Amino acid sequence: MKDILARAAQIKLLIFDVDGVLTDGRLIFGDDGQEYKAFHSRDGHGMKMLQNSGVAVGIITGRTSKVVEHRMANLGIKHVYQGKLEKLPAFEELIAKLGLDAEQVAYMGDDVVDLPIMLRVGLAAATNDAHALVSKHAHWQAPHNGGQGAARDLCELIMEAQGTLDAAMQYYLQ
Repeated sequence: MKDILARAAQIKLLIFDVDGVLTDGRLIFGDDGQEYKAFHSRDGHGMKMLQNSGVAVGIITGRTSKVVEHRMANLGIKHVYQGKLEKLPAFEELIAKLGLDAEQVAYMGDDVVDLPIMLRVGLAAATNDAHALVSKHAHWQAPHNGGQGAARDLCELIMEAQGTLDAAMQYYLQ
């Protein structure tokens, strides 16, 4: 765990996949073709706290959805890359734009399409219910499943490693 905290202490940007990480991975479509996704409110609050602590948050997802656009806008997340079937070019574009090295980035994924980024970042994280190959290559695995608190787990891990979690939680104990 000491190695994980050392990795987490260096993080300046946390990137999430969407389906299977910020959601439970199910794709729900209405008769009209409208796509629906369910996001966990605790994950959203974790992302807000992390941003308030000075760590940027972004997403890179293979699918394109208005629901994702609305949710990320609601959370104040500006780095949104949708429709990226090949995620690595979006990752490289984002870190270049922010002037970061890959070691300063954490990424949370759940399936094999996330591995090209996970193999490059300073902190590769997997959801508890991630594909076995993803779990094998993750530095850390969340205690919760995708869409059920895994993102919050990682946000709090990074904040703990950077010494910002206690102050963030103290706000609610006043």
